[in-house]
Amino acid sequence: MATDLSPGTPDATRLRSTNVRTGLSVLAIAVLFFVGVIAAQVFGDAMIGMSVVGIAVLVFLVFAIGRNLRR
Repeated sequence: MATDLSPGTPDATRLRSTNVRTGLSVLAIAVLFFVGVIAAQVFGDAMIGMSVVGIAVLVFLVFAIGRNLRR
C-alpha cells in the first residue's frame, strides 16, 4: 500500500511538521551541549558543563515522553 506524499496532501503536511519538530529538538540539544561546553571553559569547572548537558537531556526526555503520553 503506497501513501501519496505529494506536497499538498495531509500526510505530507503531517510528516513535514513531525520532521521539523524532530529537527528542532536535535538542534536544541546540540545548542545546549555547546553552551555547556562554553560555560565550562569560561567558568573553569567541568561540573557546570556536565550539569547543563544533563539538564538538557532531562528536559528533552520529559518533552518526548510527555508528547507520547498525550496521544
